[in-house]
Amino acid sequence: QVQLVESGGGWVQAGGSLTLSCTASGDIIKINAMGWYRQAPGQQRELVTYITNTNVTKYRDSVKGRFTISGMNAKTTVSLQMNSLKPEDTAIYYCAARDRMTGVFETWGQGTQVTVSS
Repeated sequence: QVQLVESGGGWVQAGGSLTLSCTASGDIIKINAMGWYRQAPGQQRELVTYITNTNVTKYRDSVKGRFTISGMNAKTTVSLQMNSLKPEDTAIYYCAARDRMTGVFETWGQGTQVTVSS
């Protein structure tokens, strides 16, 4: 089993910055990527970004150039630096880990609220 614990998040004005962190523990050899999803009220959960254990990164178009994911080298902690935040970034952000056998993000953190005011 893999466990994920998130920290960070909070409230910020538009244009501000926040940093999220996620620490994995347990059977971490089973995972080959970690990332962040988010879910806004009334919306479906969407992939924001992920990083693999070979440092390949992927971002959704709306956050490119503003968000940076890092870590994964030790397969324990990844960070998400979020700059130039917009009100539409407001959501609950969930850390997720991808199983190396299934290729599916199937382990989830508890979620952390990010609120961006205009």
